[in-house]
Amino acid sequence: MPQSSPSSTSTGYDLAFKLLMGALAIVVPLAHLAWLSGNLTAHLTGGTWAPYQPTAALLHPDQLWPDVGETSLLIGARIVPLTVLLALGATGGLLWARHKNRSGGRKKKISGMAKAQDVEPLMAKAISAKARSLRPSLKDAKHIEAKDTGILLGNLQGTKHEVRMGYEDVAVAIMAPRSGKTTSLAIPSILNAPGPVLLTSNKAANDAYTATLNARAAVGRTWSMDPQQIAHAAREMWWNPLADAKTLDGANRLAGHFLAASVDASQQGDFWSKAGSNILSQLFLAAALDERPITDVMQWLAFPADRTPLDILRDHGFAAVAAQLKGTVEGPPETRDGIYETARQYAAALLNSEIAAWVTPQPDVEEFKPKDFVTSKDTLYLLSKDGGGGASALIAACADSVMRAATAQAERAGGRLDPPMLAILDEAANVCKISDLPDLYSHLGSRGIIPLTILQSYRQGQKVWGDAGMDAMWSASTIKVIGSGIDDPDFADKLSRLIGDHDVETTSTSHSESGKSTSISMRQERILPADAIRALPKGTALCLATGMRAAMLDLRPWYLEPGADELSAASARASTAITDRALAKHAPQQNNYDTAA
Repeated sequence: MPQSSPSSTSTGYDLAFKLLMGALAIVVPLAHLAWLSGNLTAHLTGGTWAPYQPTAALLHPDQLWPDVGETSLLIGARIVPLTVLLALGATGGLLWARHKNRSGGRKKKISGMAKAQDVEPLMAKAISAKARSLRPSLKDAKHIEAKDTGILLGNLQGTKHEVRMGYEDVAVAIMAPRSGKTTSLAIPSILNAPGPVLLTSNKAANDAYTATLNARAAVGRTWSMDPQQIAHAAREMWWNPLADAKTLDGANRLAGHFLAASVDASQQGDFWSKAGSNILSQLFLAAALDERPITDVMQWLAFPADRTPLDILRDHGFAAVAAQLKGTVEGPPETRDGIYETARQYAAALLNSEIAAWVTPQPDVEEFKPKDFVTSKDTLYLLSKDGGGGASALIAACADSVMRAATAQAERAGGRLDPPMLAILDEAANVCKISDLPDLYSHLGSRGIIPLTILQSYRQGQKVWGDAGMDAMWSASTIKVIGSGIDDPDFADKLSRLIGDHDVETTSTSHSESGKSTSISMRQERILPADAIRALPKGTALCLATGMRAAMLDLRPWYLEPGADELSAASARASTAITDRALAKHAPQQNNYDTAA
């Protein structure tokens, strides 16, 4: 007769133990209910209260309550306790199921992801201590408000632990449309920013612009640069893009924005693109040195033979630059015309008087000065349509000018801005193509300038900054936020590999003539496979922080936070005002059409 294996014997003992514990879990509460219910029945029928003997109450109730009738005892010591126990069990099961659905369900915790101790540097205590060391103004403060410590990214999934990025971090967020990038990242960050805020966007109504305009106006002045009339904002400011172009480097940067806005990174190195950018740079430098408006550059581009820019450059000591410009002008006509036509296309937006008015001196309109803005608590909204060409070049140039002014101010202030400046570059790949943004990421955070670049996909960034540039920005970002809607299989697999593997326990059972045997082994599998990253539910996001395990976050949209009703009402009023301005602007045109008809 075959003997049972040690494994099968152990399994039998485990089963017997579980059956015993299950029986006790039923019998013990049932016995106590029987004793309590029997005593209540005896009291109601005129009997005496029995001593504490739950076992006897369950097995021999007639011995404990001899004076109680048989029917009453059956109901009181048998039926009622059993009914109550079943009801309690059903209620407990229902509550447990609801708890599982709430804490699990669509946002089930994933084994291997970061726990609270893994992201402790991003939690309240550590982030507050870091804020004191970074910001001298908070050093002696008895209490520091959460918004002064860092930018809220969300809650660690399934907990109330807030995860924040500090005011020395630089971040990239890759989130598809309608995945919470604006409602859960951009808007809350703007509303709680302690210092100046810069926002780039290609939308106005029912977006970050309308949601934050009223709240930020209560903190400081709000500036809106809207050359393509996305918000139909009144022109209450103008900005001089040539203010930073009085050096060759500054002029080159300005020309680079027009180049980046017009062609992709893969095309920026060809002859015509480079030559067109060089001509723009030389003409921008001449206009800046002579304190002319930027629109004069379009006149010089229209007439290459005009010697005015050559004379200006020579008069201000830029003989080498003048010689280069002269060489192009006097070169083969086919080459010269091709170069000038390329430059004209890059800067074509300046021919539009409505756009040009935002970047040329205007009577009774205040000039926006970046050096003053970075020491204030003002907000700058830079709005441009997708594919805005030269208009988006002006948006990128203005954003770049502000960040460079902030860097200069930080150096004057001892190394960092206090309070820090927040730069929310929403739709950066469409409306804010700063060519060397990946390089700026390496030092902006250390200056108290906190960029948050929001992209719809990794490939979108590659298209603007090239593979090397986007990889550099990704590597330099100390915080990376990835939301739902990632459909790029290569990027999803890259994220899966970055998140890593974990050990999974595998149990296998085999049967033989000697009986059943069970073995337990460990194997490694991806914590979050690529298909799971693609299926991230809305309202959640991955957070990859430098030197920490990847964390899953529950996002915190602004409309679920305290005070949301007031903000929603203000946003609705601002959206309605945009609609009214648009209708008023188009009404005269419609009337003209009606009259003509």
